[in-house]
Amino acid sequence: MKIYWIKAQAPRRVLALVKHLDIDAERIEIDLLAGGLKRPSYLALNPNGKAPTMVDGDVTLWESSAIMAYLCTKAGSDMWPVQRPAEQIEILRWLSWSDNHWSRAVGPFYFEHVIKPAFHLGEMDRSEMTAMMPELRKLAAVLDSHLQQRDFVACDRLTIADFQLASMACEWRHAEMPFADYPHVARWLDRLMDIPAWADPWPAQAIGQQAPAFATA
Repeated sequence: MKIYWIKAQAPRRVLALVKHLDIDAERIEIDLLAGGLKRPSYLALNPNGKAPTMVDGDVTLWESSAIMAYLCTKAGSDMWPVQRPAEQIEILRWLSWSDNHWSRAVGPFYFEHVIKPAFHLGEMDRSEMTAMMPELRKLAAVLDSHLQQRDFVACDRLTIADFQLASMACEWRHAEMPFADYPHVARWLDRLMDIPAWADPWPAQAIGQQAPAFATA
């Protein structure tokens, strides 16, 4: 199995799951700044030109939630409960909420504070963060209420929904997200950091060593 990644939120979910479930996978970092996501050899795997991408024998997958469900199925993990459709539906509700609402609200904060500095994409622009703050507060209140008597987002245990929702919000203090005003959200995010694979999902190898075909001209 191969996992192609860059140091961003969607690959973080997948890499954390690979590490947490102790799945044997070759983790191949793509050099974003060298145009690795746009190489024809990579686009043949993922025509969207994004990461992560998983290749496992004849199976090639993109989209982190699909990859996570596949990995859990392969490993027999109830983080994606193959044999319990009602729990799948509950997890899907939060995956959908994340993709359609939550990620859009936290995205500008994550992009300006985390992605821009990491990939040298210019100076911080606070305008989108300011514009999105009311929506982020509205959604944070929804999640805070849901987590009031829960430790996890779905099924009363750790699932891929937690990794999905937390991926852009785990650096909330640094990224100026207002979760100090939403104590159950803050508690949930901080609790996830007690999971070693979530706190440090990144492979140790230097960029380019694993994937010369994508990292070089």
